Amino acid sequence: MAFLEITGLSKGYGEGAGRSEVLSDINLQVEEGEFIAILGFSGSGKTTLISAIAGLVRPDSGAVTVRGEEIVGPGQDRGVVFQSYSLMPWLSVRGNVALAVDSVLKAKPKAERDAITRKYIDMVGLSHAIDRKPAELSGGMRQRVSVARALATQPEILLLDEPLSALDALTRAKLQDELADISEKEKKTIILITNDVDEAILLANRIVPLKPGPNATLGPSFKVDIAYPRDRAAMNSDATFIRLRGEITQYLMDAGAERGEIESGIVLPNVVPITQKKALPEAYLKAAQSPIERRYVEFSEVRKVYPTPTGPLTVVDGFDLKIKKGEFVTLIGHSGCGKSTVLSMAAGLNNISSGGIILDGKEVTGAGPDRAVVFQAPSLMPWLSARENVALGVDRVYPDASPAERRDVVEYYLHRVGLGDAMHKLAAELSNGMKQRVGIARAFSLSPKLLLLDEPFGMLDSLTRWELQDVLMDVWTRTQVTAICVTHDVDEAILLADRVVMMSNGPNARIGNIMEVDLPRPRSRKALLAHSDYYAYREELLDFLEAYEGGADPDPEYLDEIKKKRAERVAAARNQVLVQAAE
Repeated sequence: MAFLEITGLSKGYGEGAGRSEVLSDINLQVEEGEFIAILGFSGSGKTTLISAIAGLVRPDSGAVTVRGEEIVGPGQDRGVVFQSYSLMPWLSVRGNVALAVDSVLKAKPKAERDAITRKYIDMVGLSHAIDRKPAELSGGMRQRVSVARALATQPEILLLDEPLSALDALTRAKLQDELADISEKEKKTIILITNDVDEAILLANRIVPLKPGPNATLGPSFKVDIAYPRDRAAMNSDATFIRLRGEITQYLMDAGAERGEIESGIVLPNVVPITQKKALPEAYLKAAQSPIERRYVEFSEVRKVYPTPTGPLTVVDGFDLKIKKGEFVTLIGHSGCGKSTVLSMAAGLNNISSGGIILDGKEVTGAGPDRAVVFQAPSLMPWLSARENVALGVDRVYPDASPAERRDVVEYYLHRVGLGDAMHKLAAELSNGMKQRVGIARAFSLSPKLLLLDEPFGMLDSLTRWELQDVLMDVWTRTQVTAICVTHDVDEAILLADRVVMMSNGPNARIGNIMEVDLPRPRSRKALLAHSDYYAYREELLDFLEAYEGGADPDPEYLDEIKKKRAERVAAARNQVLVQAAE
């Protein structure tokens, strides 16, 4: 008999025509001490499943049993950590953990309960903040309190419902390492709900995908046969990791393939936006053509300084970069390294303290329609439809086009991002992923000289992000607009870029390294996973981020070693291909 068993579990919500069937015939067996990761799309029923195991919702049919006994409600044998922290704001770290310990372990003496509370606060690295209240803690520290609180009640099963998805990449990586360490020390049965394939492989013994809803069901199990401890950078050289990651990613992409683009048959009209109309002499245009092509965007020793009560704070210190026309550049680095500050200065939304930015031969002195920005939050007018949100910009940028031509521009890009059947829905009725599709359509429809993307998919689950990355690549391939994208996602940085610009830590952040991405275009996630060089590029970026972890300032010689390792690995892979071809 399995330690934990789910048999024929189904669950829906609502009545009659408005009923939504979420889970259908879920079956899963979990052995004692096993670490299971359940992967799935947003809205696929992952939280409903974890809530059923926790005893917080009752299934419509089927059952969840632990050691053969059916779960009919919450129990102290199950500790739960949700995405939201749910801490008592008036209690300290100690108080929040002690509240749970005193409630669940009230039969134990007070001294023992206090020792248990302290043990798990120490385990999650919060002994220095034990008397702080939640308002004084970062998001990552608050989630540490939630983990300590769940562990301190000494449950047999730990249930983790996307506990790290709201955190930045560095904090998420640190907590992943802590969860791996806790798993080894505590030897508990753990079920992790996540949408991050790398997180699942890093932590779990077994990975089970949840197919998209409605009527979501579990897919096949993938055994993670990689020894602990697992190093996220080193795994990029592990054949088992590469194979497993490819198989799981492919399965999830296939499972979500029906949510694809809708073709429209609309032909993009040949109209020119007001920002690209030039009245310059032909001789000037001829003379300027070469440098403008090669140095279409120029950042020249750009600095940004903010006044503070303790004196000037230099956030970006000497950012210097030349970008060719039609090039796609990604900026990556740890939180606080000035990536978004660089982008906002290029957009004209943030004044430059010194240095300058040139776009197509003209200095950037403020915001303008020649630059389109896609932010992490879509910034739509909620009372307007998707179509009307895009049309707002198109009507201003194409004043000489006919109404029919402007309509075709709007609808062409909405169809290109897969919103042909939803363009008349109000923005308030759209999911986050659909809203971001509108933002992408709006940006491209303006035919900007420079497209600026500030973590455009950062608020989305990784599976929706994959879809929109492919949408972005498809539309970019057709337009070849010069683009700069800020991201914290290593895979996104490689997928999109001709060059990845890696930022050093802030303050006084500057360019730490530039990686040329010599991978064929057009690109898709599926094609990258199959390319022999992809994991060499990925390893370089992960090694770079690790070198700067915790505010470190690595030696230039060490950074050169990282670049050299990637170059040697790529060369070795290509030589192997040549040898195999010769045979």
